Amino acid sequence: MSASDIVVAFQGEMGAFSEMAARAYFHEAVAVAPKSSFSELFEAVEGGACTHGMVPVENSLAGSIHENYDLLLKHDLQIVGEIKLRIVHNLIVNPGIRLEQIRKVYSHPQALAQCSAFLRTLEGAKPVVDYDTAGAAKRLKETGEPEAAAVASAQAAIDYGLEVLRAGIENNHQNYTRFLVVAREGIQPEGPSKTSIVFALKSVPGALFKSLSVFALRDI
Repeated sequence: MSASDIVVAFQGEMGAFSEMAARAYFHEAVAVAPKSSFSELFEAVEGGACTHGMVPVENSLAGSIHENYDLLLKHDLQIVGEIKLRIVHNLIVNPGIRLEQIRKVYSHPQALAQCSAFLRTLEGAKPVVDYDTAGAAKRLKETGEPEAAAVASAQAAIDYGLEVLRAGIENNHQNYTRFLVVAREGIQPEGPSKTSIVFALKSVPGALFKSLSVFALRDI
């Protein structure tokens, strides 16, 4: 498959961190297809509308994204790659808005929680939950709200013609998300590679130990 044939599905609006992960993994000019939900992402790849999907599965602060592990089991797709992306949150506003004007801050609930220390310094500003970080930036542009801001990526600010008022406002700068790249067909590994295995155990003493010892005894 040539680079020009690749179309990567991701959940969210343009400017989402998943889109940034897709461009970092493939190349900056790769074709991308935003999807409204993770289910829609998986269906697009499995149905052939997209060649690949960029799926977040774990965040260093928030933990596992269980919905996507369930979708990996449900759909007949293969994991063909992975990438870790540092998540940098920014306070984004319509051009010309000052910090003291802000009364509402839109974003995904995890993003709001990850920036809670900074948001508490905004006197009189109320966090408002949105479904997506980039979606919050898009809403801000469409409504033109003069007393509102969004927490999103710097790329979202570029995409929607907004301004980054404060950069790197996350509580913990060691904030990384692990993404899996999925496709219909697997790839032939050219060297050592990771393998993901799912198995079920009986509810008996020592079941997990016995299962993992198969790997430990072989230095895997």
